[in-house]
Amino acid sequence: MSLFPFFDDLFYSSRCPARRSWDDPWFSTEDIVSPLKSALSTLAQIDKDNSITLDKDQFQANIDVQQFKPGEITVKLTDDNTVTVEGKHEEKQDEHGFISRHFVRRYVLPEDCDVKKVQSKLSSDGVLSISAPKKPESKKDDYKQIPITMTGPVKSVEQQPKEDESKRV
Repeated sequence: MSLFPFFDDLFYSSRCPARRSWDDPWFSTEDIVSPLKSALSTLAQIDKDNSITLDKDQFQANIDVQQFKPGEITVKLTDDNTVTVEGKHEEKQDEHGFISRHFVRRYVLPEDCDVKKVQSKLSSDGVLSISAPKKPESKKDDYKQIPITMTGPVKSVEQQPKEDESKRV
């Protein structure tokens, strides 16, 4: 027994959204737009507390870690300007059964950030903020001013013996 006749009939019938025409009075753009709106809304909800900001003053990353206790989160800075955030808790019981969670997120800091001043802060509503200020811009001049120091008269070594000889005569 084949399912081909079933799918063939479905595709060529007017019930199939792919076969419907824009001129069909039963066809609505909402049929296409509604699932997209729902998906975008879900993604926005998931990502609302996860963001990266890079402005003229600093780098900042916000991560939603409300499912973790402060002792279950670590923030590390490695030699290659990478900040690694890790959260892990063992299996525990919730309203649906047992669950364990683990995540690792890495951020490569821009080269103009001061890695010695990286900070992490955990808000009371469970958002971890990692910030690194940018290094102060040093003025890059095309030249370097060299100061002039005043000294006494400069006498050459050859001139000194000639003067001595003229005085002896």
